[in-house]
Order: sequence, then C-alpha cells, then structure tokens
Amino acid sequence: MSEKPVTGELPVSARIRALLAKLGISRAHFAGRLPTDWAGLAAESPDLFASFTIVCPLSIDAGAAAPLGNRLMVVNGDHGPTADRIKGLMTQLPQARLVPIAGCNALGWTDVAAEFPGPVAEALLGFVDDRQSGAALPNVAHAESEGEVEGVSYRIRGRGAPLVLLPLFLAPSQWEPIIARLAERYCTITLGGFALGAVAILESRGRSAGYRRMLQTLIDEAGLKPGESVLEVGCGTGVIDRWLAERTGRKSRIVGVDINQYLLAEARALARREGLEGIVEFRDGDAGKLPFPDASFDVTVSVTAIEEVDANRLLAEMARVTKPGGRVAVISRSIDMPFVRNVKLPPELKAKVEAPNGNVAAEGCADASLYARMIGAGLADVKKLPQLASFDQNDRTALQFMEDGFMPKLSQDEVRAWRAARAEAEAAGSFFMSWPHHCSVGTKR
Repeated sequence: MSEKPVTGELPVSARIRALLAKLGISRAHFAGRLPTDWAGLAAESPDLFASFTIVCPLSIDAGAAAPLGNRLMVVNGDHGPTADRIKGLMTQLPQARLVPIAGCNALGWTDVAAEFPGPVAEALLGFVDDRQSGAALPNVAHAESEGEVEGVSYRIRGRGAPLVLLPLFLAPSQWEPIIARLAERYCTITLGGFALGAVAILESRGRSAGYRRMLQTLIDEAGLKPGESVLEVGCGTGVIDRWLAERTGRKSRIVGVDINQYLLAEARALARREGLEGIVEFRDGDAGKLPFPDASFDVTVSVTAIEEVDANRLLAEMARVTKPGGRVAVISRSIDMPFVRNVKLPPELKAKVEAPNGNVAAEGCADASLYARMIGAGLADVKKLPQLASFDQNDRTALQFMEDGFMPKLSQDEVRAWRAARAEAEAAGSFFMSWPHHCSVGTKR
C-alpha cells in the first residue's frame, strides 16, 4: 500500500522519485518506452540516470533526452515508418546509441520483449554493463518484494545495481520474457500502476471533459437506459465502464472485456477504489470471439479498439451478443480527418502538426469505412457521427501522448516554434488540441 494517500495531480516524476527514495536509491539504470513516463524525470533529474534504454519508441522527447548524452540508447525496429521516424530524431541526439532489431517493425501494440527477447535482452544488458563499469552503482540490498508508493507499484527481483523498468507501453508485465536474464545481473525494479504507461494515458483520456462529451453523444444516440445491460469490448482500464456505471445510477449490469491481463487487473483495482466492485465486471476475452452467448446484452460498446483488430469480425461478434432491438455503439480513431491544434503557427507548420497520424492494424478500421462496416454487419438505422474530442491544459498526460504523435516529424526549429506558440496560447487561456474520431450507432434487427 502507499505510504501516503495518492495525490491525483502529483506529477509522475515526483511519484517515481518518492518510490526510489523509499527504496534508498539515489541513482539507477532505467529502461522504458513512453515519454509520458520518463520525459519529466529526465528533464528534471538527469543525474538520476546512470543509463537509459528506450525500447521501440513511437517517439522521443529529444529535449528531455538530450542531457543524458552518451548514457542514452535506443533499441528499435530496423524497418517501417516508426524506424524511419526514430532515425530522423536520433540526429538530434548525436551522443546516443541506436541499436536496430533485425526483422522488427515496431508498432504501438508490438510486444517487443516477447517477440524479440534475445535481441532486446542482449542490447539492454550490453549497454547497462558498459555504463555500469563507469557509474559503479552500489548493489541494492532488497529481497524479492513488491509494494506501492504514491500510486506507483513496484516489484523487485534479482540482486545487483538497480535497473528500473518502466512499462513497455501496455504493461510492466511485458518485461516478463526477459526478466530472468536481467535479474541474474541486476536488481530489477519493475514499475506499474495507474500513473504510468498506457494505464495513465487511458485514464487521462477517459476522464477528460472533451472525451466525455464525445462518449455522452454516443451513449445518448444509443438510448441507454438505467437497468439495461452493457458490454464494452476492449475495455482497457475500465474508465468508460466506471463512467457508465455512474451514468446509469449503478442500476445496469456492466461488463468489460479485454485480452490484456494486466489492464484487466488495473481495471478491477480502480473499480474497487471507486466502490464499484460487484457493479462492473471485467472478463478476459478476445474481441474476435466474445465469451458470451447470442443476444446477451442490450447495448454493446467499443471505443478505439477497432483499429487494432479485425474490424469486421469485431462488429460481427458485437452484433451477435446484442439482443434483437439492442444497439451497437462504436468509436474509432480517425486517420482520414485532420487534428485541430488551437495555436498560432505559420500555415506550413500548422498543416504538419494537424496532419492525420496513427497506427492501424492490417484488418483494423480508423476511417469513414466504419459506417459501411456497421451496415455490412447487418445493423439497421446506422448513425454516422464524426466527432472531435478536445483536450486542454487540464489533460496533461493525454496532451503529451498527442504531442508524441507529431513531434518526431518536426525539425528543431519547428519544435521551438510549436512550444512557443503553445505557451502563448496557454497563457491566453485559449489552448486546446482535438483528436478526430468516427462514431456510429446501429440497431440489431
């Protein structure tokens, strides 16, 4: 349990420093992926890093990473759009080391330690060994244990100098395929919890006022009534299910399904924290083969999962488990509509930062084909509801994740221009960024 009550507004960098202080660690080797986890810590406390390995990033905050100099290594795929983007960013970090993984095209959902355990472990251990020879960090005298400090969970395994492992996007458990190797030589401290990784991003997004307005439109169009049963497919941390429970006065049966066990564990813990245990249920399940009989739910919902699966199969399964006369409601991220960044920029730079972006699986859907797919799934009265979900300075984690999507495309001069324009808009109180989505509701015949 936490030593002190968790403060919702406490920055992630302060949370990590508090945890390390509790463990008596003043300097460590680090590895991770998302800038939302490490950028603040690196910018504020670069001397805390004896080394830092970034594994298959979608982007790098070069400004935050630059002070690390030759203590920084990036392990990345050797081909694909992300690889090309990161190669361009590395020109801003001339002292950092870039190690390609042969045959890897790293996307947002690539489980890189599971798919390429040997290359990832060898690159990480080689670099940490090299930096440890100069840093000479003392061994950590902690037995295998786990706990939580300021909302950051930790698990300690192995003996040696401290190696802090931030989530590999979805979950700290994604390190498991190589933990045994790492723990042979280092004291591995795997971090997780609601403040880190995809959990932090999903929670920040799902709690934001702009995102809730989009969800409200979807649910209003679906005509959800208190007492009706609801299934969310691809529930993640359950932030939407908890919102639905409150919106229906805790009178509806609400079930969330996800294939990721770590996210399900976080979803259950967060529901317990809000007193919703027994009201919201979370189940392990594949979107392509839902673990429910036909006609089980009044309303089925899926929010930004359809991009990462076989979209047509997902819709067919959602329709199957929906009762006749029930509604199927879906939101997909959009790569065929521009983003909105409410800042004053030169036209060429504004076009660059507002250009559509995002990864989509081969059979996924992130465009206006959603509406035809809904009709193709046999749904009637299909409503077509393209929406913008807006985020402002109250949604820091979501904003940083959005910035991570376009910052790698910018030159150093363009980055400076963007940051100056954003600061000016924030000072004036007019700053926001919007993310486009396609939203649709159909009725099962």
